[in-house]
Amino acid sequence: MQLTMFSDLALRVLMYTQAAGDRLVTIDEITGAYNVSRAHLNKVVNALTRAGYLKAVRGRAGGVRLGKPPEEIGIGNVIRATEPDFALVECFATGNQCVITKCCRLKGVLDDALQAFLTTLDQHTLATIALKPREFPISPRHPRHGKAQDDLATENVRLKPPVVRPKAS
Repeated sequence: MQLTMFSDLALRVLMYTQAAGDRLVTIDEITGAYNVSRAHLNKVVNALTRAGYLKAVRGRAGGVRLGKPPEEIGIGNVIRATEPDFALVECFATGNQCVITKCCRLKGVLDDALQAFLTTLDQHTLATIALKPREFPISPRHPRHGKAQDDLATENVRLKPPVVRPKAS
């Protein structure tokens, strides 16, 4: 089974947004971080917002943030909300034309596998798969400072490296 790019991107948007904390993130910021189509990302963000996973703030200083705590965003539920269907084989889909459907045992096996897949996803939330900002190739940045959120939190406690001067001869 392969998830659609839509579902894959939905999970990545949620992970990125979670890493940004309470800060609003923009579509352009997420597009730049993942190097994906802005048009496709807009569709994903709209779907996540309609489903309540994201909260959108309109306007010049707008963006998106999580609509629920990460512990309440089930990965299985996100996949169910973003996948168009789970028709692994023809007999799962409407309009099935397979001539052996009535006697085939494969459908039951594949349905068991699909249920196991979803059950595993149901055991995880956004909180269990969350990344820290510094773990992203391009960290979620604070818009005013251009620094990752983790960097801002630890900026004042970092030690400067010692200055090494060449010995005088």
